[in-house]
Amino acid sequence: MNLTIIWIASYTLIINLAGFVMMGLDKSKAKNHGWRIPEASLFFVAIIGGSVGSIIGMQVFRHKTKHWYFKYGMPAILLIQIILIVLFFKYFNISIM
Repeated sequence: MNLTIIWIASYTLIINLAGFVMMGLDKSKAKNHGWRIPEASLFFVAIIGGSVGSIIGMQVFRHKTKHWYFKYGMPAILLIQIILIVLFFKYFNISIM
């Protein structure tokens, strides 16, 4: 298997796991009135590739689902990432099949 693919897959797994865990930690801290993870940090992790994990974390932990900027922002980030990936593959004529 190509080393680049292994690195990309590893990064994607780790950053999405981080997004998921951060949503869970922030929800726990919110319930216990503890120090919170800044919303900018939650969005940053989503923007750098953790949008799927963040969205799943939002649903699993029922966290930030009533905030419109999370409810619509996270899926918008994911949609933009999908579009960019498709354009990248198309521009460089890369086939996944």
